[in-house]
Formats: sequence, C-alpha cells, structure tokens
Amino acid sequence: GSTITFANCCFSMVDWLMSGKFERFPNLRIMYAEGQIGWIPYILERADVVWEENRAWGGVADKVHRPPSELFADHVYGCFFDDAFGLRNLDAIGVGNVLYETDYPHSDSTWPKSREVGEAQMGHLAPDVVDRIVRG
Repeated sequence: GSTITFANCCFSMVDWLMSGKFERFPNLRIMYAEGQIGWIPYILERADVVWEENRAWGGVADKVHRPPSELFADHVYGCFFDDAFGLRNLDAIGVGNVLYETDYPHSDSTWPKSREVGEAQMGHLAPDVVDRIVRG
C-alpha cells in the first residue's frame, strides 16, 4: 500500500484539474501530502495532451479554459519526504509547487533521519532552491 499511495493523488489531481473549480475559485489552493512528487510531471504532460486534443469530447471544454499544467502551477502543491526521482525532475514540476515534509511519526517516513535523507536527496540543488522547498 505504501508503494502506491501516490496513485490516489493522481486520480484526485486529475479530477481537480479537469473540474473547472480552479477557474471558478481562483484563490483556491490544494496540497498533496504524503504523495511524493515524481509522478507529477507525467500527469501534467498527459493532462495537457488530453485537454488539448479531447477537451470537447471529454466534457471539459466549457469548464477548463487553460491547460492543466498552468492550473497546477497556480493552484497545487506537492509534498515529498523521500523522492530523489521527483527532485531530479523538479524543473518539470516547478520549485514553487514543491514542499518538503518529514511525515513524522508514520512508519512510511524518513524519521528519525529526515534531515540526512533530505540533504542527500537535495544535495544537487542550489541553496536558494533548497531553502524555498524546505522553508519558503
């Protein structure tokens, strides 16, 4: 179950992005905790293709007027505590949409080595990027 916890996030995020709610409520922000971030680039890529090619057929043409990736950038945050893959693909997600979590005290977490794991996984990032993710 812990391996595929992110799957629920995928379904939910696509529902949000295709619902029209972000356009109807422009100040609405949502956050996905405990879902990691590595899956986000593919979902955004696929959602944009489907929106571009099938939005009329899919019933979202009247509700969603901007590409899902743009809606994501303005309304959605993904959280991670152990996702080296996601951090290697940070540019495809957006630094401003990523937050670090320790997920203490769950069994599926990096605690009590959260700092060490975070430093190792974010070691390739510029200090200002790390600061934005963990503190900003």
